[in-house]
Amino acid sequence: MLKKELEAITGSLSKPSKMPGPAYNLPAYKCITGQKLAKVPGSVCFGCYALKGRYRFKNVKTAMERRLEALQDPRWVDAMIQLIKPHKEFRWHDSGDIQSLEHLQNIFRICRKTPDTKHWLPTREASILKRVSVNEVPRNLVIRFSSHMIDQAPVNFWPWTSTVTTDGNHSCPAAKQNNECKDCRQCWNRDIKNVSYGKH
Repeated sequence: MLKKELEAITGSLSKPSKMPGPAYNLPAYKCITGQKLAKVPGSVCFGCYALKGRYRFKNVKTAMERRLEALQDPRWVDAMIQLIKPHKEFRWHDSGDIQSLEHLQNIFRICRKTPDTKHWLPTREASILKRVSVNEVPRNLVIRFSSHMIDQAPVNFWPWTSTVTTDGNHSCPAAKQNNECKDCRQCWNRDIKNVSYGKH
């Protein structure tokens, strides 16, 4: 299948400038938990970057809505596998989040069929994540459960986590390198249990 056809099925991959590879974003206003947290002062989602700036451009919103609709296409998994295979790193949802258990299980299928790609999936959807066991997660996928509130400790029900801190002791180096990952791959590394980001 031609790349143009694969992109028509999936809505295409997104290309965040910060990342070392492509991503797949969905509308942040469709986050099950995030849309509620966006109204809570002190939460990580309050003032969400994916609800402002370029994410509000009509063409960007249209593309994200197209990707959301694509999740229902029975060809989505196979098309995503073909698009992701050439890449060494992949990030799920630089905007948006998992929508259902079926969505997460489809991501598992994609990861298993792209064993040479390292996948990273941040999420706040505890009710979905608690319905799978750690042993079900493909070895080339790191799912990081993100604490809801700024300066909140990592959760203890999941082995890989992320937090946002204001104390200056965060582990993510992006703020010191033009807001880019560059050669850092902490988020994709299963040996690193928690990645902390500075509040920005």
